[in-house]
Amino acid sequence: MNTRQLIRMAKLLSSLFMPLYAPLWVFFGLFLFSYLKMLPWGYKLFILGMVYLFTVFIPTVGISFIRIFKRWTRLELSHREHRHMPYIVTLLSYTACLVLMTKINTAMFFRGVVMAALISQIICITINAWWKVSTHMVGMGGLVGALNAFSILFFYNPVWPFCGLLLLSGALGTSRIILRQHTLAQVLVGFGIGYVCAMIFILISWM
Repeated sequence: MNTRQLIRMAKLLSSLFMPLYAPLWVFFGLFLFSYLKMLPWGYKLFILGMVYLFTVFIPTVGISFIRIFKRWTRLELSHREHRHMPYIVTLLSYTACLVLMTKINTAMFFRGVVMAALISQIICITINAWWKVSTHMVGMGGLVGALNAFSILFFYNPVWPFCGLLLLSGALGTSRIILRQHTLAQVLVGFGIGYVCAMIFILISWM
C-alpha cells in the first residue's frame, strides 16, 4: 500500500468513526447485543432518535454553521485555537439530552452513557486551553470503556467485541497520526479520557 492509499484509508476511517457518533454506537450495541434487545422496538427507536438528535444532528448543524459563519475550512476548524466553539455547541447539546433523559425518567445507566460523553467533552475543553487532544480517540475510548462497564454490570464476557474495538482503536489512532492531526501522546491521552469516563460514570449510574 503506497502513501496515497494510506492517506485515503486514514481519511475514510476518520470519517466513519467521528467522535460525535460514539454515544449512538453505545446504544446500538446495548439494544442489539445485551438483554435490552428485548425492549419494544418503539421505545428503542425513541431513545436512538433522541440520542441522535442531541449528540449528532444538533452539534453537526451547529458546528457547520460556525464554520460557515467564521469562513473556516475543515482543516482550520481542527486547529486547537478554533476548537473551543465546537466544543461549547456539543456541550450544550449533550446537556440538553441529559436533562431530557432525566425529565422522562430513562434508566440511570442510559444517562450514564451521556454523562460520560459530557464529562469527556468538559475535560477536552479544559485541556484544549493549552493542548490538543484527539476527540476521535476519546470516542473510541468511550466505546471500549462502555463495553467493559456493561460486561461487568450484565455479567457477560465480551472478549471478541473487546478485541475488535481495540484493533479498530489502534487503526483509528494510527490514521489520526498519519493525517498529522495528532501526536501519539494526544491519541493515547484521548483514548484514556474516553475509557476512564465511560467506566466511571456508567458504573456509578448503576450503583
